Amino acid sequence: MRMSRKENEMGRIIAIANQKGGVGKTTTAINLSACLAEKGNSVLVIDTDPQGNTTSGFGIDKNFLENTIYELILGECSIQDCIIKNAIPNVSVVPSNVNLAAAEIELIGVDKKEFILKNEVDFIKDNYDFIIIDCPPSLSMLTINAMTTANSVLVPIQCEYYALEGLSQLIHTVNLIKERLNPELEMEGVVFTMFDSRTNLSNQVVENVKSNLKQNVCETVIPRNIRLAEAPSHGMPITMYEPKSAGAESYRQLADEIINRKDV
Repeated sequence: MRMSRKENEMGRIIAIANQKGGVGKTTTAINLSACLAEKGNSVLVIDTDPQGNTTSGFGIDKNFLENTIYELILGECSIQDCIIKNAIPNVSVVPSNVNLAAAEIELIGVDKKEFILKNEVDFIKDNYDFIIIDCPPSLSMLTINAMTTANSVLVPIQCEYYALEGLSQLIHTVNLIKERLNPELEMEGVVFTMFDSRTNLSNQVVENVKSNLKQNVCETVIPRNIRLAEAPSHGMPITMYEPKSAGAESYRQLADEIINRKDV
């Protein structure tokens, strides 16, 4: 059962992070958010990746935006100014575009720059059941901002030979941020993406990670699915593009897992 809003006083903030590219971070940010929204939750998605793929995955033209997370981080607008409300039903978006790539340099020498995003999100976090932050594929200042803002970190891992590479570094970063900047931060868990049940490799990777990791491993496994790959180019989450596909069903299961964990 979902908690009522009164019992659950503030939105749950989940950063989706992995410094490795191409592991399904953006796919997970878009589709997990859409599935949480489909279940009646109010969701805010914050795109902190200069590629802006999460932004365009919701059908937003990232190239013609007055206010994005870049302006927010530089203090040129408030978070309310850059929220695009109801990009799809129940999902609002703080967008990103290529301008954000310069933010790292412009923040050199700025005091408490690790907390810029957190300080803004604090104003609006009670308005949402879930806030999902898509991180760039690096352990940069933007990722650190996401982790100081979040309650937990969800790590998508592609089912491939080098899956574990870099994971210990990411977990070390999460632990450092917990120790020094955000004592509330926890590992939400690891979610396997691009799983192909026909290959021994996918099954071996899952077993390998489970035996090597002391972290939560999500029961839901996201399959390699052509519809999931196509949906972003149409500016839609999988729940709208192909709602009955295996990809849509798997993200609904992941949403259920995360909701149930929240209700414990």
